[in-house]
Amino acid sequence: MQQRRQFLQLGAASLAGAGWSAWAQDSYPSKTITMVVPFPPGGVADTVGRPVAEAMGRALGQSMIVENKGGAGGAIGMAQVAKAKADGYTVLMALSSVVVLPEADKILNRTPLFTLDQLKPIARFTADPTALVVRADSPWKTYQEFMAYAKKNPGSITFGSSGNYGTMHVPMEQLKASTSSFMLHVPYTGAGPAVLGLLSGHIQALSTGPSSVMQHVRAGKLRVLAHWGDGRLPMLPDTPSLKELGVPIGYSQWSGLFVPAATPDAAVAKLRQAAKATANDDRAKQALAAAGTYFQYQDAPEFDRFVQADAKAMASIVQRIGRVF
Repeated sequence: MQQRRQFLQLGAASLAGAGWSAWAQDSYPSKTITMVVPFPPGGVADTVGRPVAEAMGRALGQSMIVENKGGAGGAIGMAQVAKAKADGYTVLMALSSVVVLPEADKILNRTPLFTLDQLKPIARFTADPTALVVRADSPWKTYQEFMAYAKKNPGSITFGSSGNYGTMHVPMEQLKASTSSFMLHVPYTGAGPAVLGLLSGHIQALSTGPSSVMQHVRAGKLRVLAHWGDGRLPMLPDTPSLKELGVPIGYSQWSGLFVPAATPDAAVAKLRQAAKATANDDRAKQALAAAGTYFQYQDAPEFDRFVQADAKAMASIVQRIGRVF
């Protein structure tokens, strides 16, 4: 009799647990979701993240707020999400540096702040080639003039970035290696501060996603000399690619959404649905267009394959760059 009572109690508890689990899954999200942008305001991740968060919040029926968490080239914020509670309420708007930074830590003999397998891809939103940008009042009106000066005056040109091995640093190291030129690297805490450094004249050039600088290009404050893409870009139809100019390199600064790896499938599914809805959301499209970019959406399976391939390609580039302090 006692055993029968215990069996019935266990069965009831199991049913209750199953009911609670189903309720918890069905009710997600039941509170505000935090999107961590691992850079200060003003950069690509922030420019893309804010309209995406607003649109995803509408699709999910809950607010999604942006939390800027800069530092270590993005690694601080990325690590925060990688180690966060895997309940679907903390998500990461990462740039392509997410695949680079763990490899860079290996080069520097440091314990990585996070590893890529701690994160699960949800969706890619944008994938823009970076662009070589200078002040509009600089003496260089073309890429050829810029590079001729850089080669004639080694170390005289300073370029900014969002941090060592970040999405603004890697393409410039590619350019230096491919042209046998030498320019001085000045790391900032994010793209926004680096752009301000260029505008104020503290640095002379940078490579960044067009959305970080298009407002200043349109205002006549900055000039784009070339980009790392394959052909002409919709937002920069008159700007040649480096490949057109005889420099055989390319680099894409993509943005995408991640969650902690152990996030429940039910939450992942709803986030994927909201991301897909966002990529077709007119308000979000207009916000990105105003910033100088557009959706290049990939759902989780395709995005996961893309991330793994990019991680492999970037590892060889980081190894070629070597130790940078």
